Amino acid sequence: MYNFKISEIVQHPNHNISIRFQDLSNSFPAYKAGQFLTLSFTFGEREVRRSYSFSSSPDVDEPYEITVKRVDNGEISRLLHHQTRVGDVIQVMDPQGLFVYEPDVDHKQTIFLFGAGVGITPLFSILKTALVREEHSKIVLVYSNSSKEQTVFYEELLKWQEAYPDRLHIEWIWSNTKNLLKARLNRDYILELVAKYKSDGEEDVFYTCGPLFYMDLCRFTLLGMGIPDDHIKRETFHFPEEEEDEDEKEEEPVDMTSYDVIIRFQGIDHPLTIPYNKSILDVGLENKLKLPYSCKSGMCSTCISQVTKGSVRMDYNEVLTDREVDNGRCLICTSHPMEDGTTIEVL
Repeated sequence: MYNFKISEIVQHPNHNISIRFQDLSNSFPAYKAGQFLTLSFTFGEREVRRSYSFSSSPDVDEPYEITVKRVDNGEISRLLHHQTRVGDVIQVMDPQGLFVYEPDVDHKQTIFLFGAGVGITPLFSILKTALVREEHSKIVLVYSNSSKEQTVFYEELLKWQEAYPDRLHIEWIWSNTKNLLKARLNRDYILELVAKYKSDGEEDVFYTCGPLFYMDLCRFTLLGMGIPDDHIKRETFHFPEEEEDEDEKEEEPVDMTSYDVIIRFQGIDHPLTIPYNKSILDVGLENKLKLPYSCKSGMCSTCISQVTKGSVRMDYNEVLTDREVDNGRCLICTSHPMEDGTTIEVL
């Protein structure tokens, strides 16, 4: 854990704030554009973690910054919006996340960034890194909001566009516009933008961040255009406070057996019994194991582990590919063993 002191809180439209930090330990590792920061809070004996994408760039001379949207019933988002103050110290973990952009000075490509609402956060980090670190790449930001007034980073993005007029194009999409054909992102709109701004080569990359239906629209349209799947990246924001309605929950699993497993963590084997209604991570934490985790919902990469014996099922997986799952990778935050003797090595 590292101690970060809040140095500034910036208000944004649509119930968003940016929090800027100073690293008191001076030992926080380097992060990559697009990664997220996990904050840790302790309430009595209960630890709560929440992850927020960096809106700052590691390649720009600026403080660490995350951007947080207020969630109506969100325990941590409400705390950050209404109770934290400049000077407060918050414990944070190592930077995490696979939604990253690796700059290369020799790149000559177009980087398409599709974002909706607060989904701009990691894309803003990537945009700044690509503009600063590369000379030949072009960036196309497709940014959807309800109106100009509700657009996060509007003025900041205009400044970047003014600084790089030949390399950065921003397609502002506002749902309150009178031009209904351009009020929302749609398949034809995507086809038009890609055809207009794609490079001559085949190395263009596409990053999407927003609601699931928004990212699915982007992905399926791009795949239909022949864009390789590995050129399409997505980052899913999930708020643990937003619970499903009772009538939307899946039925109870048929297998209600408790299984004995072995968790291999930091070179030590820990035998545990996992009830059917708890994840491997939950039981590990109950047994005071300091297992790595962040989102607890299968949407980040913090708890990736390797099944070396036996098998597991995952309730949800937004990170691992089918090949990785076939090779035994799992996310222990959503995993349940399917047989006794299952052994999981926490990576």
